[in-house]
Amino acid sequence: MASDLKKKTLSGMIWSFVQRFGTMAISFVSNIVLARLLTPDDYGTIGMLMIFIAVANTFVDGGFGSALIQKKEPTEEDYSTIFWWNMFLSVVLYGLLFIGAPAVARFYNLPLLCDVLRIQGVVLIVNALSIIQQNQLRKQLKFKRLATVTVISATFSAGIAIILAYMGWGVWALVAQQLMLSAFTAIQLWVLNKWSPLLIFSKESFKQLFGFGGFILLSNLINTFCNNVQTLLIGRYFTPSILGHYTQARKLEELASTSVSSIIDQVSYPVLAECQNNIAEMRTVLKKLLLCIAFVTIPVMAVLALNAHSLIIFLYTNKWVECIPYFQILCIAGIAISMQGILYYAVACLGKSRELFIWTIIKRGVGLLLLVVGIFFGGIYGLLIGTVLSTWIVYLSNAYLCSKHIHYTLTKQLLDLLPIVIVNLISYLISYYIGSCIALPMYVESFIVTGSYMVVYLFISYLVKIKPLIDVYNILNNLIKRLL
Repeated sequence: MASDLKKKTLSGMIWSFVQRFGTMAISFVSNIVLARLLTPDDYGTIGMLMIFIAVANTFVDGGFGSALIQKKEPTEEDYSTIFWWNMFLSVVLYGLLFIGAPAVARFYNLPLLCDVLRIQGVVLIVNALSIIQQNQLRKQLKFKRLATVTVISATFSAGIAIILAYMGWGVWALVAQQLMLSAFTAIQLWVLNKWSPLLIFSKESFKQLFGFGGFILLSNLINTFCNNVQTLLIGRYFTPSILGHYTQARKLEELASTSVSSIIDQVSYPVLAECQNNIAEMRTVLKKLLLCIAFVTIPVMAVLALNAHSLIIFLYTNKWVECIPYFQILCIAGIAISMQGILYYAVACLGKSRELFIWTIIKRGVGLLLLVVGIFFGGIYGLLIGTVLSTWIVYLSNAYLCSKHIHYTLTKQLLDLLPIVIVNLISYLISYYIGSCIALPMYVESFIVTGSYMVVYLFISYLVKIKPLIDVYNILNNLIKRLL
């Protein structure tokens, strides 16, 4: 069982790696091109609507996707029931967005938002068409197929957005990108997955799945709202340009902070669900995955913060220079964000959705308070500091729940992470000192600083025999063998 689980986990990670980094590369390149063609105001306009679309999308999924994965053997009746519920809810929510669009435009004092929200809101219905297919593939650990669909969709939607931006469509190029991404994904999943719903709706299935999924829905709604409330506050109290700079900084931070964790999170939930009756095995898997995330993500965020100035100018040109300090602050939050998901899903696998919901209210309530206090006393920088503090509160809360239910204590987690933190701190100080002592062209200096950080980090990790180094090496080695 353990050997088979290890094989499934490794295979899933490899194809999730292809999916994530393929999509990331496409998104990264397209965003560079679009940032040069569009303005901070364009990104700020689309950013103002982020919270409405994100919350509505969370409603559509409703936590039922997690419930279907967590359930050992979901039936066709279960899948069909949730499919029709998702479709019904997506149409209702789109109707509400359509009716409420003028009020949203008045709230931000930007009339253009009315038309943008009404068009962009169509993604709710399109996304609802493919939720079941995606969850079936995840349940079956068919990440190769998911990777193919995601990469193709990202490529075509990015190409369309770049063409439209070049033609002068402005914010509508970003709207088109989101619509096309959802449409291409849905079409491919319907063609490749060969599943179609039955004309049934089972109240019994709905009630059973809602018993778990209902609390997941409420937790996800609160998480989604709090993850996007910054855009609401910045859009309301600052200019579209400031929101555009924040959006670009956050997008770059998320690209780095969630690259590794999203791969592991996607694979870990169905894998951990398989060993939910064996706490010892689950604890072993969780520890290995958590340390792998930290080993890769912490140095990445540190290097990005060190080279933020040259990175932003090189990628987006001088018109985005205002987002440099935003990005550096968000990199600190990115470390906590990268480790939140794996801990959350580990507890969810045990069916503790009600407790997760209660703790979501507590941790997100405190986080929201920090944001409001931050923006009141410190403006945009106060809000950013509040964001950092709130992300670490979420991480510690999730870590506590794992300590309680999986017996991977908070003290043990922190002690396991301590060697990685210390090695990164030493690497950061040495690289920072080297950067302050040399006076070379900006990009040459960044290359030297990055190189020195990675050499010191890997050398010390090897000397002190940090175990995640071997685990990450084995994963990459298997990935290369598969690809070659």
